[in-house]
This record gives sequence, C-alpha cells and structure tokens, in this order.
Amino acid sequence: MKAGLTRIVDWSHELLAQVVKPGDLVVDLTAGNGHDTLMLYRLVGDAGQVIAFDIQTQALQVSRKRLLEAGATVKSIDADGFLTTGPGVTLVAASHTDPGRYLSAAPRAVVANLGYLPGGDRKVITRPETTLGALRKSCRLLADGGRLVVVVYPGHDGGRDEAELVDQFFQRLSDLEFDVLCLRVSNRPAAPYLHVAEKRFRAKQT
Repeated sequence: MKAGLTRIVDWSHELLAQVVKPGDLVVDLTAGNGHDTLMLYRLVGDAGQVIAFDIQTQALQVSRKRLLEAGATVKSIDADGFLTTGPGVTLVAASHTDPGRYLSAAPRAVVANLGYLPGGDRKVITRPETTLGALRKSCRLLADGGRLVVVVYPGHDGGRDEAELVDQFFQRLSDLEFDVLCLRVSNRPAAPYLHVAEKRFRAKQT
C-alpha cells in the first residue's frame, strides 16, 4: 500500500501490516464504522481472530454490515458476555477499558482511532480516563514484537486535552521495553497524528 504523505490512517494501516500475519490475534479498541476492524480482518485472514470494541449501537451495526459484506465470520457479545475462542471477528458491545477480559492470548496488534464516530453524535467522544486505562492495559497485553497503534484527533471539542495526555503516555513508556514513533503533519497543528509503540522482544512485563 502506498499512503499519501498526510493520510495518517493509511500510515497506521501500513505500520500494522508490517507485523500482523495470517492467523494472528488482534484488537480494535474503537470499532467505529469498521474500517480498522475490516483492515485487521484482512490481515489475519479467516484463520485469525479480531476483537473489536464499541459502546455505540450504530457503530456496531455499521461495522457488522461492512464485515459481513467482506465475507467475515462475525460474532457479537455484550459487556457481560464471554468470548468464544476461534477464528473470526467478535464485536464487543462494551467499553475498551478492560480488553484483557475478552482475550485468550497476547495480541499481535492493538489499534485505536480516538475522537468521535464519523456520522454519529459528536458529543460522544473517547475520554482520557478510559483511553489511558485501555492503552496501559494494551501495552501489558501485547505480544513481544507487537504494536500498539493510536490515531489522535486534537481538532474537536475535548480532543486537545486527550491528545496531550496520550502524548505524555507514549513519551513515558520505557525505552527498555518499547520503541515509540510519533508521526505528525508538522504544519497543521489540528490535523490527526499517529503514535506507535512496538514491544521489544523479551520485554519485562510491568
């Protein structure tokens, strides 16, 4: 894939494709309209497993339709449900605050697109208190060599505050455990940008 220079979501997909292989377990913390979830499904194939979270019914419905049209096997559970093992895509109608509860193994990749649901209620946004908790847990859960990929949107109401805290989170990750990349459009301060953390092999768990 050739990403346009400032197409940050394309770059996030490119950086995920470098480490995700068919048959892997991967996580989408923010299913939204299903674009990242579908991308992950295409990377892991029919033998892999994708777990995707969202609290909005609209998002889960749109994601389910998009995945089924692509030929994916799609299962759904709510916050009190228990994940069934095996390949396919599981849409979880719950917050992403405790992703490990629904995982059977260490994920090869975790992705999040922060902000609001495109086409949805712009007042429903990701919040720093839940975002940071999810990112901390994702770092602990990641398989060695796996990547946490987060697209940050500072341009909407509440986005700047969340962006500053997410920046601090990635800046403070131990360089003994993670390699961290930040990709920004330098001359557009309100544009989306990207954080990527790759877990070093044999990193000590924290």
